[in-house]
Amino acid sequence: MATPPARIPRASAPVTAAAAVRRAGRGVCSVLLSSVLLMEEGYPGCRARGGPDRGGGPGSGQGRSRAARSPIRSGGPGSGQGVLAGTGRGWERYRRVGTLALMRALLVVNPAATTTSARTRDVLIHALASEMKLEAVTTEYRGHARDLGRRAAESGNVDLVVSLGGDGTVNEVVNGLLHDGPDPERLPGLAVVPGGSTNVFARALGLPNDAVEATGALLDALRERRTRTVSLGLASGAPGTEDEAVPARWFTFCAGLGFDASVIGRVEQQRERGKRSTHALYLRQVVRQFLGEPNRRHGTITLERPGAEPVEDLVLSIICNTSPWTYLGNRPVYASPEASFDTALDVLGLRRLSTPAVARYATQLLTSTPERGPRGKHAVPLHDLTDFTLHSKVPLPLQMDGDHLGLRTSVKFTGVRRALRVIV
Repeated sequence: MATPPARIPRASAPVTAAAAVRRAGRGVCSVLLSSVLLMEEGYPGCRARGGPDRGGGPGSGQGRSRAARSPIRSGGPGSGQGVLAGTGRGWERYRRVGTLALMRALLVVNPAATTTSARTRDVLIHALASEMKLEAVTTEYRGHARDLGRRAAESGNVDLVVSLGGDGTVNEVVNGLLHDGPDPERLPGLAVVPGGSTNVFARALGLPNDAVEATGALLDALRERRTRTVSLGLASGAPGTEDEAVPARWFTFCAGLGFDASVIGRVEQQRERGKRSTHALYLRQVVRQFLGEPNRRHGTITLERPGAEPVEDLVLSIICNTSPWTYLGNRPVYASPEASFDTALDVLGLRRLSTPAVARYATQLLTSTPERGPRGKHAVPLHDLTDFTLHSKVPLPLQMDGDHLGLRTSVKFTGVRRALRVIV
């Protein structure tokens, strides 16, 4: 394990970093200024450890305007926003002292995040360390972020876990935090700094799709004590099936059994061969999967839920915990427009993927809006499901939050309301 970096000598600056940040104001200006001053003064509240940097390149995502980071005063069910000032783990202490200096935070850094460089990550670490007691850890293996999240939850000494990476890193951190089940008032809060190629969870929360802008928004939210408790999805092996022993796993924004999971599996194979994760790569794999899909005319999936007739012969099943489902560049794509972090799970099922059907549904997805998603006689939209099970006649790929998890024949899904406290 690498050793912590050497402490940077203190400069004889007449103004402390925290004071300069307060004078400079909020947002990106405070991030950059605090970073420069911390480089001069040292940052005793921050320890960085982990493996060597393994790359990262310039990002293609565009940052949101300053208006997107404005304080949120109110909100309600379905609005997507809300404020819980001074509530949750540790907040009363910070209200009394009027500062975040006592907050203990763990920053989980994925060095392979596709849209952040090593220099950018250093700047963000310095900016966050100016406001709180920060420990930054670089992930070294698949599942490391999950282990770090679990350790933070079990220690009782961490108030906040910050994920710097893509949706896969967020998913691992969440599964670590909720290893023993959801408990928003006891567990550390979660904050997200987007560093992946799509960053669906962060953007669905209303964060800018730029690491520096998002860090400015995070610092604003921490100062104003803005939190939100969101729903999550839980997938596990269905009882009484050959997949019964498969461990349960949480997901933050989507899951899928069948076609979309096959596409993600193809993309991961291409990335293992050295290809960059781009939207063009995904579109090429969609076409290839469609041409090679053996069950596109006769579906093998059956959806069962309590108190309702089974939905049979599905070729594709997309499970959404929020809306949009994903992004194509800067364009949001809505598979289930009614899905929300305030409700349980939504499902979009398709019974046929013939060439005309694919052309129609692809056009509907590309032109979808928050009010209108895919529709037609072969489309099956279901809203706010708490419990349901998907069974397949043949093993099909399963994905959660864009991560391919192998083949399954039966998966039980549960929508859990108010499962995790996040900083917004």
